[in-house]
Amino acid sequence: QVQLVESGGGLVQAGGSLRLSCAASGRAFSSYVMAWFRQAPGKEREFVSAINWSGGSTYYADSVKGRFTISRDNTKNTVYLQMNSLKPEDAAAYYCAAGNGLILYRGNYYNTASYNYWGQGTQVTVSS
Repeated sequence: QVQLVESGGGLVQAGGSLRLSCAASGRAFSSYVMAWFRQAPGKEREFVSAINWSGGSTYYADSVKGRFTISRDNTKNTVYLQMNSLKPEDAAAYYCAAGNGLILYRGNYYNTASYNYWGQGTQVTVSS
Protein backbone atom coordinates (compact mmCIF):
# COMPACT_ATOMS: atom_id res chain seq x y z
CA GLN A 1 0.00 0.00 0.00
CA VAL A 2 1.26 3.47 -0.90
CA GLN A 3 -0.15 6.80 0.24
CA LEU A 4 0.57 9.84 -1.91
CA VAL A 5 0.27 13.48 -0.87
CA GLU A 6 0.77 16.29 -3.37
CA SER A 7 1.78 19.85 -2.53
CA GLY A 8 3.09 22.96 -4.24
CA GLY A 9 0.08 24.05 -6.24
CA GLY A 10 -1.13 27.61 -6.29
CA LEU A 11 -1.82 30.70 -8.36
CA VAL A 12 0.83 31.88 -10.80
CA GLN A 13 0.92 34.30 -13.71
CA ALA A 14 1.37 33.03 -17.23
CA GLY A 15 5.07 32.54 -17.89
CA GLY A 16 5.77 31.77 -14.26
CA SER A 17 6.93 28.59 -12.56
CA LEU A 18 5.79 26.18 -9.88
CA ARG A 19 7.27 23.03 -8.43
CA LEU A 20 4.91 20.30 -7.34
CA SER A 21 5.93 17.64 -4.86
CA CYS A 22 4.45 14.26 -4.15
CA ALA A 23 5.45 12.59 -0.89
CA ALA A 24 4.92 8.87 -0.66
CA SER A 25 4.57 6.73 2.41
CA GLY A 26 4.52 3.00 2.46
CA ARG A 27 6.84 0.36 1.23
CA ALA A 28 9.12 0.09 -1.76
CA PHE A 29 8.70 3.59 -3.17
CA SER A 30 11.83 3.18 -5.25
CA SER A 31 10.31 0.25 -7.10
CA TYR A 32 7.37 2.21 -8.43
CA VAL A 33 6.89 4.07 -11.65
CA MET A 34 5.69 7.52 -10.68
CA ALA A 35 3.61 9.84 -12.79
CA TRP A 36 1.75 13.12 -12.88
CA PHE A 37 -1.67 13.54 -14.43
CA ARG A 38 -3.91 16.58 -14.56
CA GLN A 39 -7.60 17.23 -14.87
CA ALA A 40 -9.26 20.49 -15.82
CA PRO A 41 -12.96 21.12 -15.11
CA GLY A 42 -15.17 19.25 -17.56
CA LYS A 43 -12.25 17.35 -19.07
CA GLU A 44 -10.83 13.88 -18.67
CA ARG A 45 -7.75 13.24 -16.59
CA GLU A 46 -4.72 13.41 -18.86
CA PHE A 47 -1.15 12.21 -18.70
CA VAL A 48 1.54 14.81 -18.01
CA SER A 49 4.75 12.97 -17.19
CA ALA A 50 6.19 9.72 -15.83
CA ILE A 51 9.52 8.54 -14.45
CA ASN A 52 11.00 5.11 -13.94
CA TRP A 53 12.26 3.71 -10.65
CA SER A 54 15.76 5.13 -10.93
CA GLY A 55 14.92 8.45 -12.54
CA GLY A 56 16.92 7.50 -15.59
CA SER A 57 13.96 7.41 -17.94
CA THR A 58 11.34 10.12 -18.22
CA TYR A 59 8.29 10.59 -20.40
CA TYR A 60 6.25 13.67 -21.22
CA ALA A 61 3.07 14.67 -22.95
CA ASP A 62 3.77 16.69 -26.06
CA SER A 63 1.96 19.67 -24.54
CA VAL A 64 4.52 20.01 -21.73
CA LYS A 65 7.77 18.86 -23.37
CA GLY A 66 10.52 21.40 -22.90
CA ARG A 67 8.63 23.21 -20.13
CA PHE A 68 8.07 20.59 -17.42
CA THR A 69 10.65 18.36 -15.75
CA ILE A 70 9.90 15.31 -13.63
CA SER A 71 12.39 14.02 -11.09
CA ARG A 72 12.47 11.84 -8.00
CA ASP A 73 14.46 11.47 -4.83
CA ASN A 74 14.20 7.91 -3.59
CA THR A 75 15.95 8.82 -0.34
CA LYS A 76 13.06 11.17 0.43
CA ASN A 77 10.28 9.08 -1.13
CA THR A 78 9.33 12.10 -3.19
CA VAL A 79 8.66 12.86 -6.83
CA TYR A 80 8.70 16.38 -8.24
CA LEU A 81 7.28 18.21 -11.21
CA GLN A 82 9.05 21.43 -12.10
CA MET A 83 6.74 23.50 -14.28
CA ASN A 84 8.17 26.45 -16.19
CA SER A 85 6.68 28.84 -18.75
CA LEU A 86 3.21 28.07 -17.49
CA LYS A 87 0.26 28.77 -19.75
CA PRO A 88 -3.40 29.31 -18.88
CA GLU A 89 -4.15 25.92 -20.46
CA ASP A 90 -1.93 24.26 -17.84
CA ALA A 91 -4.44 25.17 -15.14
CA ALA A 92 -5.87 22.01 -13.60
CA ALA A 93 -5.83 19.77 -10.59
CA TYR A 94 -2.57 17.83 -10.69
CA TYR A 95 -2.46 14.27 -9.42
CA CYS A 96 0.43 12.06 -8.48
CA ALA A 97 0.19 8.35 -9.28
CA ALA A 98 2.23 5.22 -8.60
CA GLY A 99 2.31 1.92 -10.42
CA ASN A 100 4.51 -1.09 -10.95
CA GLY A 101 7.35 -1.31 -13.41
CA LEU A 102 5.34 -3.27 -15.95
CA ILE A 103 3.76 0.02 -16.94
CA LEU A 104 6.89 1.00 -18.82
CA TYR A 105 7.53 -2.49 -20.16
CA ARG A 106 4.07 -2.47 -21.68
CA GLY A 107 4.38 1.10 -22.87
CA ASN A 108 1.09 2.29 -21.38
CA TYR A 109 2.40 4.81 -18.87
CA TYR A 110 0.00 7.42 -20.25
CA ASN A 111 -3.08 5.42 -19.21
CA THR A 112 -4.75 6.20 -15.87
CA ALA A 113 -5.81 2.56 -15.54
CA SER A 114 -2.14 1.51 -15.33
CA TYR A 115 -1.66 3.10 -11.92
CA ASN A 116 -2.69 1.57 -8.63
CA TYR A 117 -2.29 4.50 -6.26
CA TRP A 118 -3.36 8.13 -6.48
CA GLY A 119 -3.02 11.26 -4.43
CA GLN A 120 -5.80 13.73 -3.70
CA GLY A 121 -4.47 16.35 -6.08
CA THR A 122 -3.17 19.89 -5.87
CA GLN A 123 -4.70 22.79 -7.76
CA VAL A 124 -2.70 24.87 -10.23
CA THR A 125 -4.21 28.13 -11.44
CA VAL A 126 -2.54 30.19 -14.17
CA SER A 127 -3.68 33.76 -14.73
CA SER A 128 -3.28 35.37 -18.15
